[in-house]
Amino acid sequence: MRGRDPETGEFYSPSRTQQRIEALEIRNLAEKLVALPAAQLARLPIPDELMPHIVETQRITSHIAHKRQLQFLAKQMRREEDEVLEAIRDAMDEGGEAARRETALLHQAEQWRDRLLADGDDALAALLEEFPTADRQKLRQLVRNATDERAKNKPPRAFRDLFREVRELLSDASAAQDGDEDDAL
Repeated sequence: MRGRDPETGEFYSPSRTQQRIEALEIRNLAEKLVALPAAQLARLPIPDELMPHIVETQRITSHIAHKRQLQFLAKQMRREEDEVLEAIRDAMDEGGEAARRETALLHQAEQWRDRLLADGDDALAALLEEFPTADRQKLRQLVRNATDERAKNKPPRAFRDLFREVRELLSDASAAQDGDEDDAL
């Protein structure tokens, strides 16, 4: 919060203590980002210019070099706008809007998977009606394989594959819907 004092005309800025606290918060955020796997990083709203620094920091294993690279990453992050860092924090936050949406998406995918296994072709027809871009043959094959696995007490590979396919379908539809909302604004 930089500005000019209206009475004296002098410039003022945050105290050194406040600057240190903010720098430490950004460094902690950088540590959390470096600890995340690539799949989770891809889902976060990280600016393109920061991603190579994060990947480089993850690559370095030497303790001192890693620490130095982490400091450099934090320095690069301090150059970003506060809104960008806040968006990253919110996306990482368990109570954040992005986390809530992801959890809801997972629950919806579980419900569809269970419905597909219980109701068969009727549920598949309902899913295809709601998501016309879905691959009918692949979904039908996954449902059939998951049902066979369950009957033969085999490991749930197709069961998981069916979940992944449904989750990806829901995720793509959700992303398209978010894009439409952004266009409307």
